[in-house]
Amino acid sequence: MPRGTPFNLFSELPDSLEDEEFRELCRCRNLTIERIVSAPSTRSDLMIQEQDEWILVLQGHAQLTLDGEKQTLSRGDSLFIPAGSPHRVLNTSSDPLCIWLAVHLYPDDH
Repeated sequence: MPRGTPFNLFSELPDSLEDEEFRELCRCRNLTIERIVSAPSTRSDLMIQEQDEWILVLQGHAQLTLDGEKQTLSRGDSLFIPAGSPHRVLNTSSDPLCIWLAVHLYPDDH
């Protein structure tokens, strides 16, 4: 996203989804912010990331596991996922679609 360009997190939503749509909103040094729109009933593979991640559910709800523990997140809920932590999305809402804000903090040497 170009510097100084306003963007509404609820605009330009996809008409239909079969998976997840990732839109990078900001990248600055070792920080990336993205909007994620999940297709209904999204289920991801197990993820283990090199970066810390903070997620916030803006709309809808989701179930996921973090280090094997099941979590349910609804609108306004956030979760910090430390680097190296196994996690997986188990399910996402369909009405409304699950929309996330994800903040990734990469190691300084990234």
